[in-house]
Amino acid sequence: MSNDTNSTEREDSLAYSSERDRGILTPSDREFLLGRKTDYTEHSKKQKRNRIRHRLRNAILDFTILFESLEDRDRETVFNPDDDARDAYTQGITDMLAFLHLGTMGYYTPFKDMLGQGVNKAEQELAGSDYRMVTVDFNVDPVGQIDVDEVIDKLAFGDFEEITDEELRVFVRLLAEADDFSATAIRSEMKEQMTELIEQVNAAVEHRDKRVQELSD
Repeated sequence: MSNDTNSTEREDSLAYSSERDRGILTPSDREFLLGRKTDYTEHSKKQKRNRIRHRLRNAILDFTILFESLEDRDRETVFNPDDDARDAYTQGITDMLAFLHLGTMGYYTPFKDMLGQGVNKAEQELAGSDYRMVTVDFNVDPVGQIDVDEVIDKLAFGDFEEITDEELRVFVRLLAEADDFSATAIRSEMKEQMTELIEQVNAAVEHRDKRVQELSD
């Protein structure tokens, strides 16, 4: 992605707004980290980074209190933002997880263990019982080389269920980076195909439910 595109996205994003209220970072912290304010001495830069680290550590500790004491309606309100801000919050959650994954590399408790414990703890909260126990699978597997001819053959013969997630991700990436690919050109056609697909999916669901009802009578 070009620097111009990144700059445009930043200007349009709620996360980068200079008018946004204080969170973990103060407006001044954001200006500092984004390089919008550069009149710092080396000493003041060191102090600024130290204050940010201190607040970040305290913010992490605050999540224990938030999990235990914040009312459900308050949490639900936080994670149900207005439509025009939803994409920014989704990106923020994604980047928060990315930040935690990077930050806990080399930590004495692996990220996947903490993730599993956290999900399990949330499930117990939902169930109101510590007898609610779940297994959380989390693996980081690098995407490798795929056999393009094999994937195209699967597409040509309609063997969609045989296409793996790895093949799909790599194939879509290759397609999007092809010189003659145009997202704008295929947008309307894809939307029409999606409408037809949804109709077929809904018809299949109705047929399935009808057959289940007949078999149950």
